[in-house]
Amino acid sequence: MKKGIHPESYRPVAFKDMSNDDIFITRSTVATKETIDIDGVTYPLMKLEISSSSHPFYTGKSKLVDTAGRVDKFMSRYQNRMNRNKK
Repeated sequence: MKKGIHPESYRPVAFKDMSNDDIFITRSTVATKETIDIDGVTYPLMKLEISSSSHPFYTGKSKLVDTAGRVDKFMSRYQNRMNRNKK
């Protein structure tokens, strides 16, 4: 690593996933205005919209979003092609 290019102010910070209230603590330099007490220790708090504990890719709970029937249109076109190829 190059000397003098990395911040020196790493400290423990609590990150809170707002979608499922999961909290994890890691070292960071992020600037925060809020704090949280965890087991009698006060940590700076960084609120997150989504983290690995709630993201569909990591949890395996992905949902198929069908916007304006696009999936149905694709499936009907694909089915029509398969039927033509079988004949």
